[in-house]
Amino acid sequence: MKTITEETHKQDRMLLYIYTPFCGTCSVARAMLEKIEAVHQENIFYEMNASLNPEFMIENKIESVPCLLIKEDSQIKEKIYAFHSTGNIYSYLIKYKPELFAKS
Repeated sequence: MKTITEETHKQDRMLLYIYTPFCGTCSVARAMLEKIEAVHQENIFYEMNASLNPEFMIENKIESVPCLLIKEDSQIKEKIYAFHSTGNIYSYLIKYKPELFAKS
């Protein structure tokens, strides 16, 4: 995962994993996302520590962590709070990042 920066905040499209360091559920969610990245052998997600970005949390109405924020066309399309399973996360990737599944 790549840590989000001021510059990447401005991207039109991104998958942003929002967490806090001492959140047990966040650790489980991170493991799912890291497994997906390992399978695809690329960085897919950006990450942000919610504790260090309170303004972002308020401005974007992030209700809890972990959160997978999906941004497309400079608009927040979805906020996923219940990760459930790796398969569930894949359902969002198929919708928002279909190029991961295109045959080479």
